[in-house]
Formats: sequence, C-alpha cells, structure tokens
Amino acid sequence: MKRIFPILSIVTAVLLAYALYQALVVAPTDAQQGDVYRIIYYHVPSAWTAFLLFFINFIASIQYLANRKPSTQSAAKWIVLAIGVIGVIACFLPPVQQLIPKGMRPSAVATTVLLIPIFYFLIGKLFPGQSLDVLAVTTAEVGVVFCTIVLVTGPIWARPVWGIWWAPGDIRLTSTLVLWLIYVSYLVLRRFSNSAQTQMMAAALAVFGALDVPLVYFSIWFFRTQHPQPVIGGGGSMDPRMLHVLVVSWTAFLFFAFLVCWSRFRLELLHREIEEAHAMESLVGAGVAAKASLPLGRSSR
Repeated sequence: MKRIFPILSIVTAVLLAYALYQALVVAPTDAQQGDVYRIIYYHVPSAWTAFLLFFINFIASIQYLANRKPSTQSAAKWIVLAIGVIGVIACFLPPVQQLIPKGMRPSAVATTVLLIPIFYFLIGKLFPGQSLDVLAVTTAEVGVVFCTIVLVTGPIWARPVWGIWWAPGDIRLTSTLVLWLIYVSYLVLRRFSNSAQTQMMAAALAVFGALDVPLVYFSIWFFRTQHPQPVIGGGGSMDPRMLHVLVVSWTAFLFFAFLVCWSRFRLELLHREIEEAHAMESLVGAGVAAKASLPLGRSSR
C-alpha cells in the first residue's frame, strides 16, 4: 500500500492541475455572470465531496452504534436492507413520484437510496471493529474542510452576482452553516472530551448532523431561496462543455479527498496504537510499583 500512495499523489496533483486549466481556460464564459461564475468549479465539487464524506461518516457512525450489541447489529442489517429494497420500489410508485421535485428522475432517487445498503455492507466489511470509529472521525475532519471551502467560496461568488456577501434567512445558506457547526461540534467533542462514552456520543451527534444534509440539498426545491435553482438533476440545463469541466473538477477533488482521508486514517490508527502502548506501560509500571511497596515476606493477591 505504501507504494501506491506516491503514485496516487502524483495522479491527484496532475488531476488538480488539469482541472484548474479546464476551469480557467477551457470552460466557456457564462453569458450572464461573466468569468466570476468559474468559481462554480470549486464551490460545487467541494459541496458534493463534503456531502459524500458526511454520508460515509453517517454510515460508519450507525454501524459503530449498532455493533455494540450482537442483537442490534443483526437488526440494523435487516433494517438497512429493507430501506434499500422498499426505497427503490417506492420511487417508482405514482404517489411517491408526485413528491419528487420536478425535473428529478425517480431512477436517480432510487440509485441514491440503493447506495445506503451498498455503503453500509461495504464499509462494515472493509472497516471492522474500532476502525469504524477511525473512519468516522477521519471523514468528519476532511468533510469539514470541504464544507469550509463551500462557505468561503459561496460569499465570494455571491458578492458580485447578488450584490451582498450573505443573504440572512436564506434556507440553503443557513442550513449549510448549521451543518458545518454540527460537525465542528462533533470534532470539538472528539478532541476535548475524556469520557468513556465520547465515541458513542460523537456517533449519535454524527447521525443527527447527517439529517441536515438532505435539508441542504433539497432546500432550493422546496423553499424560496436566494440561491440559484439547480441546473443538474433539477430540470435545468448546462452547457456540455461546462458540465465536462465540472465533472473533471469533482473527480480531482475526490482523488484529493481520498488521499487526505487515507493519510489521516493511518495517522489516527498510529495515534491510537501509541496511546494504547502508553496505557499498557502505565498499568505495568503501576503494578510493579505496587508490588515493590509490599512488605518483605508478603505477596499481593
């Protein structure tokens, strides 16, 4: 695996450079916004990447909570499987299709629902035991970074287009800020809490925070908002050349996110191994000291 990391780093650097060239040079200029719209090639891929990382954090946290007891572990597997099957079937029922936002295909919604059991069983197989918790904290950290990019690039884009940096009360902007605050709170809890229940409380907070992701995504369909309506998957349209550059940028961001998560995951595992070694040394040292303090001729029981 160590040999793959340098290769992946080079590929990621090339992709990021290529995406930058595509965004600044190849992509056509928007007829209404001008060149300022080019920030979309960083704003939107950052949001998509953050959503994906928070989704993985959600699945890992659910599994961590479910795996505490064999009975809940088995029940969770059946519930997730039922959600996938029932959700896919429901997306093609006429009453449910009427609830799907206009322009969004039922097949796209069904595919998204199907990803829940796929990710659940895949993550459970690849990350057994405590590695689930390590994956959760890793994806939360990197997800917060990408969500921060969204919150920074959004106002930079909004100022020349809307005339303001931030629209108070806008549901898309507010829900995104709340999402960021929830996961920052998650990281603060992980960093400063020394309770034995810290991991369980953090997992519960992550599950709660993930519920805000659908609100952020669907807010522009169900609420009046200053944020532009979707041009992908929402009945809108986008120049194929622009869409190509957007996909290239997102691919580069995914590679970069995977690279950072991989590094952070290995670092977190090493950190926990060192902490366990120090704890064992402390226990052994305390045992030796207690035995040495006993009077001669007596032994500890």
